[in-house]
Amino acid sequence: MAPVENYFPMESLRVVATQPLTVTGNAEKFDAQISVSGGGPSGQAGAVRHGLARALLTVDPNLRPLLKAEGFLTRDARERERKKYGQPGARKRFQYSKR
Repeated sequence: MAPVENYFPMESLRVVATQPLTVTGNAEKFDAQISVSGGGPSGQAGAVRHGLARALLTVDPNLRPLLKAEGFLTRDARERERKKYGQPGARKRFQYSKR
């Protein structure tokens, strides 16, 4: 497992990934081994944030109002839209030709 500094080279992604620990004041109390796959770096950082928030809830349910107010318990439900038949992509149309 790579340390967070190597896996997320950008400081902003590291901040996003560790927000639940810093907001609740548990940054020095826990070590975590996290495996994440799929998506890009920003999506993975958000997934790590969501997972850490849910893990903190199992340790201390009293943190729920704080984590919920920060929006860490809300899953990002966006998914890739499927390709439709008769089109080159999900929303793109083939070029219209008048003649």
